[in-house]
Formats: sequence, structure tokens, C-alpha cells
Amino acid sequence: MESSKRNSPKEKNSSIYIDTEALSTLALVQEGLISPVDRLMNKSDADKVNESKKYKGVPFPFSFILAPSGVKNKKSLETLQIGEVVDLISQKKKVGELKVEETFAIDPTLRLNKIYGTSDSSHPGVKNTVARLGNIAISGEYKVEYPIISDNKKRVKETIERTGAKRVSAMMLAANPLNRAHERMIRQTLNNCDLLVIFLLKPFTKEGLDYEIRENALNAFIDNYLPRDKVIVVPFENTYIFAGYNELILDALLAKNYGCNKLVVGKNHAGLGLYFDKGKLNTIFDTFKDIKMEIETIDEYVYCNICNTLVSLQTCPHGQHHHVHYHSDSIMKLIQSGIIPPTILVRKEVSASILSALYPERFDNLQDLYYSLMPDSGLIEEKSEEEFYLKLMELYQTTSLS
Repeated sequence: MESSKRNSPKEKNSSIYIDTEALSTLALVQEGLISPVDRLMNKSDADKVNESKKYKGVPFPFSFILAPSGVKNKKSLETLQIGEVVDLISQKKKVGELKVEETFAIDPTLRLNKIYGTSDSSHPGVKNTVARLGNIAISGEYKVEYPIISDNKKRVKETIERTGAKRVSAMMLAANPLNRAHERMIRQTLNNCDLLVIFLLKPFTKEGLDYEIRENALNAFIDNYLPRDKVIVVPFENTYIFAGYNELILDALLAKNYGCNKLVVGKNHAGLGLYFDKGKLNTIFDTFKDIKMEIETIDEYVYCNICNTLVSLQTCPHGQHHHVHYHSDSIMKLIQSGIIPPTILVRKEVSASILSALYPERFDNLQDLYYSLMPDSGLIEEKSEEEFYLKLMELYQTTSLS
């Protein structure tokens, strides 16, 4: 009898292994931030959504499922029973549990086409997703722990209540890097709202500037040049479901569920194009009517060397050869080469914040360099690299000898 007890310990739950990207997406749904989607879909619901592109009468471009890759996951998914409780594991830690409703086979190629409009492996989104997508999905009620999502939701709600904001606008921004055209869009939006929620993109890829560098640069602009109580910055982990050609639909749902009533996008956003659905020509605006979310489009801004300021392409009478465009990739090439962008492209405080973070301890004897080049008050004080860049840019802007 005693031997039998020793040989029959309590069985552990089966485990499903997920990455942080999947965990973040599950947490978004758990917090109601892409409502009406409120659960992992079973096969019947998934097939209906993939066909109709709607869920509970609201536009939703593809099914919300969990189909993790990996040999261990495949083995577990093939043996799970209805009603069984499964541990969700991420980065070697238990982050939640799921009660199995159903497991079912999926077609990964079809899934990729629904999300990205293609399954071509040269597409960066497809390449990233195919490595983490299995061919068996699992549905059921779940609970996960991922405080960043619930904390952000609470912070936005409290800000809306504290300020009494009625007109709340949302803007999805990469700010990679923050440039003058971004600043003009932000200012224009603030003219027509009580509160602007800037969702600063925080992707799971390592391209471009680190999130912290972009956040510091954006806050440097907001703190010094905008009414601080009218803007809130929220880290937005734009997981793979936001990476496809239906991005704007999901952005609208997210913004609405955060408490916003308008989404602001640039007119050059790829998601604003026309598309055919069931033989009918549509635009994204038709979808927004069903979501009950207002969308505002803002013209592309350029710097015109005749107007000598930022202008909209719709209002400037001068030709393209007079225009300086705000292409993030080109500005990034300057920054990554250690070159300070011209101030017509990037505000000097933003450039100083980014360069000092990217190239720490770049200069030998910084203090000596500072005092040998810069005019000063006569007081000897230790200067930071950020202060050095700011003063250096002031010298660049001196025009008396130009």
C-alpha cells in the first residue's frame, strides 16, 4: 500500500510552450482590447471568420487561434483531452493555464495568406511567422499573466477620467526616428481633441532603434514643446496579427477598446488602399463604419525650400524638386552613421537624445572637447554627451560666416 502511494504522485499538467509575442497577443484579448474577440476560436468559429471576415457582426480579418510550433507542442497537442488543464510556459516560466475545449488541424499556408495576403517566404512578416506557426490549434478558456497590458489599459483609463477628455484621438507611431513631419501630425491632431493617445510601436523584431531610445526622444519633444496633460504615450507591442495588410482594422479595434473615438493616420498609409471583396470595390472607410470608429487622414508633409517651412503636398504650389521628404529609412542612415540630421528633418533635442544613447562614451576627454569648442557661462561644470550634441548643433546653425 505504501509502495503504491510512493509510485503514484500527483500528475503534472501538460504544457504548451509559447513565446512572448503569443503571450502578449493572448493578454490583449484577455483584457478586451481587441473586442469583440474575447477568446481563442474553435474550429467552427475560426472557419466562419476566415470566410466572412467578421466576428459577432464586427469586421475582423482572420481567425484568432493559438497554433504554436515545436516538437514538444505537437506531441502535447496530439494527446490532449477535452477538459484537460494545460500549463502555458514562456521563457521557462509558467505564465498561465488553458482548459482544453478543442484541438484541430489548420493549414499554415492559408493562415499566412489570411494575415499577410501572401505566403511568400521573402515577405518579412511571413518569414517571422512561419517559424513559430504549427499545424495544430488549441481552443479553450485561458488565463495569462502579463502585467504590461493591464497596466497600460488602467493608465489610459485613469488619464481619460482625470482629464475629463471627451474627444480622445489615437495615433500609431513608430518614430523611428521621430521627425518634424511626425511633430506636425501630432500638433494638428491636438487641435481637434482633448487627449491624444500615442501608441508607440514596440515590435518583437530588432530592426531600427530600440524602444527605450525612441520613447525617450518622443518624451523629450512632448515634455518641452506640447501641453503634457493632453498627450499620453503607451507602449504598443504590435504582434504578428498587426503586421499584415489588415493592420488598420486591428488598430481601430485596439484604439476603440482603449477608450479612443478617433484614429489618425497619414494619407500615405499602405492600409488605406482600395480592395475588392465579393466583387465589390471597397475602401477601409467602409469597414470603419461597421466598427463605429472615426478615422481622420492627414496629408503628407514635406519641407519646401521656396516656402521655407513644412507644407502639405496638397497646399504647396512648388514642384517635387523643391521638396525635402521625411523618409525614415534615409534619416536613420544618417543617424546610424553617427551624422547629426539637419534640424529641418529632426529637432535638435531629439537628435541629441538618440545619438547620446546610440554612441555612449564616443569622445575621449569630452569635457575638454566641450570647453575648447563651446561658449560658456564661465562656470566649470561637467557636461553630458547630450548637452555636447545640443551645443554642437547650435554652432552648425550659426549663419554669420556662411
